[in-house]
Amino acid sequence: MNINIERLKEIRQDKDLQQKDVAKILKTSQVQYSRYERGIRSIPIEKLAVLAKYYDVSVDYLLGLTNERKPYPKARV
Repeated sequence: MNINIERLKEIRQDKDLQQKDVAKILKTSQVQYSRYERGIRSIPIEKLAVLAKYYDVSVDYLLGLTNERKPYPKARV
């Protein structure tokens, strides 16, 4: 399953971030992040988790499996 690339771009723009800003958060290049956002490359699960935490949304929201932005409650360890 691929990430919802329209949602990825939309959430970035909602936070007034540029691709280079998100790339820095993900510890990758702007070029690589651009490939994620355009759907050319799949985002590794580790980076998807970082984005979900940063944007305070669920991974399901980023994947387009739900329209509910609210993240799930934190797991008890």
